[in-house]
Amino acid sequence: MKHAKTLLVLVLLFVLPVVVLALVSLAPGWRFPNVLPESFSFRSLGYLAVHRTQILGSLFSSLLFSLLTVLTTLFMCLFPAAVFARSNFSGKILLEGLLLAPALVPPMTFAMGLHFLFIKFFLADTMAGVVLILAMFSYPYMFRALVAGFQTMGEDYGICAKNLGAGTLSIMFRVELPLLMPAVIAGGSVVFLVAFSEYFLVFLMGGGSVSSFTGSLFPLLNSSNRSLASILTLVFLFLPIVLFLIIDTALVRVYRKKGMA
Repeated sequence: MKHAKTLLVLVLLFVLPVVVLALVSLAPGWRFPNVLPESFSFRSLGYLAVHRTQILGSLFSSLLFSLLTVLTTLFMCLFPAAVFARSNFSGKILLEGLLLAPALVPPMTFAMGLHFLFIKFFLADTMAGVVLILAMFSYPYMFRALVAGFQTMGEDYGICAKNLGAGTLSIMFRVELPLLMPAVIAGGSVVFLVAFSEYFLVFLMGGGSVSSFTGSLFPLLNSSNRSLASILTLVFLFLPIVLFLIIDTALVRVYRKKGMA
């Protein structure tokens, strides 16, 4: 009974806002004190259909730099995470704290200085610059997930592969990385959400040359067109969920083929 009540509370907390967004998207004239909308309109859906090219373009751009950020943080953190998980050295705690600092510091505090450096290296207003700044801001989430993954996996698999003649890179990418996929998915999910929902860093480093879905959504949140803003918010909500379901289904099938699930 207790678990049922907890589940009901969670459903109400997560489902009710989605229901309200769906109603607002179809009822732009819904105002207090009306409990339910008096009339519905599909005008915002028509606007969405007319401007679908622009919206889909910004959506594709956000997906692209978010996925590239996940890959960048993975290669940034793979070997350092292995060292931190398996080695003890003086100053380890201090160094780990410094590596995790970007997750605690507001992005604006270091983004302005990095923007100046990116201009010097011709990375400003480019997709590469956006991916790099997002990776520098979000890599601690991947780093912590990989450290936990290496600690859980242990060193036995790597030792066995080394005894059979495998090199360092072969052990990392052919033996350990497949076993680290749960940790990679966990860290990559957070990195993806951070990159996909980021507005300031993309606007600063992209300079308008790199479009983003949040760049299309944020101005609407402060406008009077609440219906269109609600529709785009629903897209913003469901797209990562659909992507994670696809990844989860693909991983389950792969592990079942290998007899691991």
